[in-house]
Amino acid sequence: MKTPPFIRSLAIAIALTGGIVSTSHAHAFLDHASPAVGGTVRAPPGAVTIWFTEAVEPAFSRITVTGPAGRRIDQGKAFIGKNPEELSVKLAATAPGTYRVHWQAVSVDTHRTQGNFTFTLAPD
Repeated sequence: MKTPPFIRSLAIAIALTGGIVSTSHAHAFLDHASPAVGGTVRAPPGAVTIWFTEAVEPAFSRITVTGPAGRRIDQGKAFIGKNPEELSVKLAATAPGTYRVHWQAVSVDTHRTQGNFTFTLAPD
């Protein structure tokens, strides 16, 4: 007996939807950050904090911040904030200019993601 086309299409749709659902929660992606991604701040930030879409493992995750002169200004290891989806790193004194933030996150289910963004510290 031949399977009707609509049954095959339905089976494919279910399989694809199941794959999308299972992979959408398998990685910690950047949700938002402070300072904001691409944003401008007026006061020097004391830290960069990134919120992810799921919990991250701090021992295997990091944030590095490079200042306008090309020198790293992050201080110490990144640490978990108020919840397991929040990763922060303290910053050294900053001067006006554009800063590059590079992050690597390992979610608690061991999947690795990475990315980068900039923010600007406006002059007084």
